Amino acid sequence: MQIDQLKFDENGLIPAIIQDATTGDVLMLGYMNHESLTKTMEANETWFYSRSRQTLWNKGETSGNKQSVQKITFDCDADSLLIQVDPQGPACHTGEDSCFYRTLYANNPNERNVIHTLTQKINERRRNPIDGSYTTYLFNEGIDKVLKKVGEETSEVIIGAKNNDKQEVVWEISDLTYHTLVLMEILGVSINDIKKELYGRHIQKEGNQRE
Repeated sequence: MQIDQLKFDENGLIPAIIQDATTGDVLMLGYMNHESLTKTMEANETWFYSRSRQTLWNKGETSGNKQSVQKITFDCDADSLLIQVDPQGPACHTGEDSCFYRTLYANNPNERNVIHTLTQKINERRRNPIDGSYTTYLFNEGIDKVLKKVGEETSEVIIGAKNNDKQEVVWEISDLTYHTLVLMEILGVSINDIKKELYGRHIQKEGNQRE
């Protein structure tokens, strides 16, 4: 689809929702015109049109918090954009990661990003050890201790499954996941590395088979 086929409003603008490509968090909402969208696609960085200043602006040009564009999609009416990015810093001018940091209503806790949040906390413990922290203890003990825990938790998952105990399996898989994340931190393996491998094995491969 060409840019000219998109439905810009009477002012020549189209709203663009900016989303973290890794976590799925909505970072901000901006507006683009034909020129800023073209520059965004050419530079692989987000460019917007400022309605107050009536000029183009490049996200992160002064702050350094640029947004590397990974994918651009549009809705069914072709009158709004969803742009997935790799953020190089906070999206909000307040310093918050997302402009949508204030909650008006919440029915359930936000569990969607728990793996990424936990990974960040594990990384923080490695960079800034805290006495009494179990994660700090594991890093101090080293990879052999972590590998031992991964093995123990794997065995516990098997036992729980053999006992057909759902709650025990949930508990033990959670323990196994945590220790695996610590191991990944030690080895420099990221969540994205795992996602890419799983995508290549199960999603992309299936798609190719249908072609």
